Amino acid sequence: MIFRDLIKSSVVALGVTNSVLEVASSTSSSGDSRATVPNDLTLGVKQVPNILNDTAVDANQEAKGYTLVNVTSTPRGLTGILELKEATNIYGYDFDHLNLTVTYQSDKRLNVHIEPTNLTDVYILPEDLVVKPTIEGDVNSFNFEDSDLVFQYHSDDFSFEVVRASTGEVLFSTDGNPLVFSNQFIQFNTTLPKGYAISGLGESIHGSLSLPGTVKTLFANDVGDPIDGNIYGVHPVYYDQRYNSNTTHGVYWRTSAIQEVIFEEQSLTWRALSGVIDLYFFSGPDPKDVIQQYVSEIGLPAFQPYWALGYHQCRWGYREIEDLEDVVTNFKNFNIPLETIWSDIDYMDSYKDFTNDPHRYPTDKYQDFLDKLHKNNQHYVPIFDAAIYVPNPNNETDNDYTPFHAGNESDIFLKNPDGSLYIGAVWPGYTAFPDFLANNTQDWWNEMFKEWHDRIPFDGIWSDMNEVSSFCVGSCGTGRYFENPADPPFLVGGEVTQYPSGFNVSNSTEWKSISSSIAATATTSKPSPSSSSASIDSMNTLLPGKGNINYPPYAINHAQGDHDLATHAVSPNATHADGTVEYDIHNLYGFLQEKAIHAALLEIFPNKRPFIIARSTFSGAGHYMGHWGGDNNADYDMMYFSIPQAFSMGLSGIPFFGVDVCGFNGNSDAELCSRWMQLGSFFPFYRNHNVLGAISQEPYVWSSVADATRTSMAIRYLLLPYYYTLLHESHVTGLPILRSLSWQFPYEKKYNGIDNQLFVGDALIVTPVLEPGVNKTKGVFPGAGVSEVYYDWYTHEKQDFRNGKNETLAAPLGHIPLHVRGGHILPLQEPGYTVAESRENPFALLVALDNEGNASGKLYLDDGESLEIEESLYVDFVAHSKSLTASSFGEYNVSQPLANITILGVEKKPKQVEFEDSKVKFSYENSTIFVTGLEKYTKEGAFAKQFTLTW
Repeated sequence: MIFRDLIKSSVVALGVTNSVLEVASSTSSSGDSRATVPNDLTLGVKQVPNILNDTAVDANQEAKGYTLVNVTSTPRGLTGILELKEATNIYGYDFDHLNLTVTYQSDKRLNVHIEPTNLTDVYILPEDLVVKPTIEGDVNSFNFEDSDLVFQYHSDDFSFEVVRASTGEVLFSTDGNPLVFSNQFIQFNTTLPKGYAISGLGESIHGSLSLPGTVKTLFANDVGDPIDGNIYGVHPVYYDQRYNSNTTHGVYWRTSAIQEVIFEEQSLTWRALSGVIDLYFFSGPDPKDVIQQYVSEIGLPAFQPYWALGYHQCRWGYREIEDLEDVVTNFKNFNIPLETIWSDIDYMDSYKDFTNDPHRYPTDKYQDFLDKLHKNNQHYVPIFDAAIYVPNPNNETDNDYTPFHAGNESDIFLKNPDGSLYIGAVWPGYTAFPDFLANNTQDWWNEMFKEWHDRIPFDGIWSDMNEVSSFCVGSCGTGRYFENPADPPFLVGGEVTQYPSGFNVSNSTEWKSISSSIAATATTSKPSPSSSSASIDSMNTLLPGKGNINYPPYAINHAQGDHDLATHAVSPNATHADGTVEYDIHNLYGFLQEKAIHAALLEIFPNKRPFIIARSTFSGAGHYMGHWGGDNNADYDMMYFSIPQAFSMGLSGIPFFGVDVCGFNGNSDAELCSRWMQLGSFFPFYRNHNVLGAISQEPYVWSSVADATRTSMAIRYLLLPYYYTLLHESHVTGLPILRSLSWQFPYEKKYNGIDNQLFVGDALIVTPVLEPGVNKTKGVFPGAGVSEVYYDWYTHEKQDFRNGKNETLAAPLGHIPLHVRGGHILPLQEPGYTVAESRENPFALLVALDNEGNASGKLYLDDGESLEIEESLYVDFVAHSKSLTASSFGEYNVSQPLANITILGVEKKPKQVEFEDSKVKFSYENSTIFVTGLEKYTKEGAFAKQFTLTW
């Protein structure tokens, strides 16, 4: 179907009158002037979220629930029919009959599945879109006594419980609350113990725990990181840590529906606006067990290339290719390691995907720059937006845009319900949106990426705006694409100021501003109810079949000003090739795009690990990409929230995570940027990025930041073998790289919810400064003085910490407290300017003995880039009884020698130290042995053969 056939059908736009969208004359021309997307096209229909509406009907009070009949045992569980007791049709039309299927999928996983017996107009999430956990072992037999999860039910007033067999504890119970299941509203409740500790249900800017009063809205949203609002990703899984039984379990609702979760004092209410109930319970029993059980089912994390662990620099505002050249040169001149330079939308020709500006980023200069970059073993990553520009057919130059025409001819774009092309608006103007359910999309995608890479040889992709975002409401470009190119209806880059965020020139209201900010971040997230007397907006009416998908009867608390689902997003009624509407799979758009990018990059780089950093994510997205935290602000509260956000992403199977250090929106200052550059150096993904119009915040802008950055980068690059080993561990097990204190010490409740410290793996604990104007910070060190010992990274001294005490740590500007946990051995490598240089340098070991004089560790190495790994090296380190043994196995050749070994916690100076049978040089200070000069004993490679060091 050609383009004109698609657009001449009736206009479909939400919240915009037809008079606004009159079709432009086919003979009109955009001329030399640029149009602007009218502001009224950005305005949705104002919604009143139910949780803010004090007159909204409480479904728990009104619904009558179901009765369970025809229960039949199966080899793996049971089935039954749920019969509606009485229709109430509160926020949709109730289904009369539902099928219940309970399946014991493994000893540690239980599935409860409820769906209507008549699936007409009911969306079932396909397994080829989102992987579905399956039965382990023989499908026709199961020893129920082996399961630590037990399903129990009540037939009348149907409810069910999931009980832990080993403790008898009720993990999940809907008892006392009716099941609600209608065409646009599904709701169930579970009771919770008082003082519960629940995490998960990302993505939001929130503490790691969901306390009573928390409302989680699960709807992918292009918005600048509001505290407690729904943002880019959707991960419908929570982890319930029970301290009365010292166990943790997980609950995953496999659904792409729009959802809302409400936490009250002793209950959780979970709602969805479409789909079916497909619940998976994971038994744990420890937090790390549950994480692995969940992540293993949704897709183990992608194994990132080794170079991804280096430092990345970006900003929106590198206007010309010369700007990139200057930045790369400045990093070298200031001796600050730079692995990867990034481009925001500056490089594009009028913000169009697959293009580069012929004047500011001319292809020949662009290619020369990248050639020099690659010769220096550095990398380049450009941004890529989700929407494809719809060219103006009346402008010959503008109409010369192959990506759209090739895609349109292949019929790969989203449609309106009437079959016309859905046209929204993003950066370049009116745009179309690839449909990843269409048959030809991947072929088109591969071709476009291949042609782009042939011209501009990038090393990875930064996927943005893929929630999927649109600046207008509905198909606003229908009839308006003749005005392209069109500017966004707002100031691009935001208001320009030369002052740091929160700074007041007169200084008269500065304290008031700071106090308000502190108060805002300290309050609980429970919203205040509306005093409006109107119950629900007049457009939120009940409709049969799929229902009212543009304005569902139940209005979620969507973090846009008018709460309209179509505001700043493609509308719910946008239609995919197979008839699926965006309403049902909006939360999947970014995930499906990332899978497509992953496949395209494999076409370009066969058998090399694709490097993708993306914004919108869903369960399983970590199998394909890493994630950054989105559009944060240059504020201390955002630096603080980066830690629980990292924990949340780890729980969600996305361990390769980082935020825009120093802040994206607003102006940073030397103190904030110094603190943040140091904290960011311990995140797996380490990138500085800020907004157009803000002051520059590259670390060399301030001498104090440059000094602090060099200090923390030296540590990070020294630790690259440790980080790479953690990357591999995460890839094969699902464990996060950054870990909360409560995961490391799961049996002590006092460590739950601590979001101002983080473990890197099991061996390192970071205690950053998260507030201005101080030279110290506080942190706790679990088990200190009892079962654990901690060493200062910088001095190697054993710390006199006490278990549970909030220790005060010196932290002058430029210093970030870092401690090594006893009992661990860290592989190190002398830092170079790039990751490639670092990998050519000698190795070292840091041995931190525990209270018993023991320690262990591991190292994993390979070529750092192959997808299918043919040669790898594993090294196990064990320290015991005053000896250290390194045992290696694998075919990957490591030719670099071992230079030195440092052993912490040796109470008495040894008379001699031997490497194998040879006496070696050493020194002793602060209960630490420094063994040096090992290169001559390891000329064939640090781990070419087993060795033992004794002291």
